[in-house]
Amino acid sequence: MKEDFGRFVPLSPAALHILLALASEDRHGYGIMREVARQSDGRYKLGPGTLYDNLQKLLDQGIVEERSPRSPGDDPRRRYYRLTRFGRGLLAAEIARLEGVVREARLHLKIHPERA
Repeated sequence: MKEDFGRFVPLSPAALHILLALASEDRHGYGIMREVARQSDGRYKLGPGTLYDNLQKLLDQGIVEERSPRSPGDDPRRRYYRLTRFGRGLLAAEIARLEGVVREARLHLKIHPERA
């Protein structure tokens, strides 16, 4: 059965960046903030309030879930987050949607991908 992501897209910039940060591995809050800054070359920075407000919303929607510390080296006081199966599908759907937006923009602006 195909998931219906229609009510979740488009994602807000903060939610998109959080999901992208969690796509490669489980992370705690500070790790998410650092990964978002790294992926955006420092152009997008999440503050703690924005991060945790969005994480709570993503948790409530079943897009992200908390997990227990995974190894003895993990700080037991930190909360770790990961994408759910639904969250991975949603991220893939949002990426496909954004690719369509970029494709249309290139057509209208007459930008060729090899020159961009």
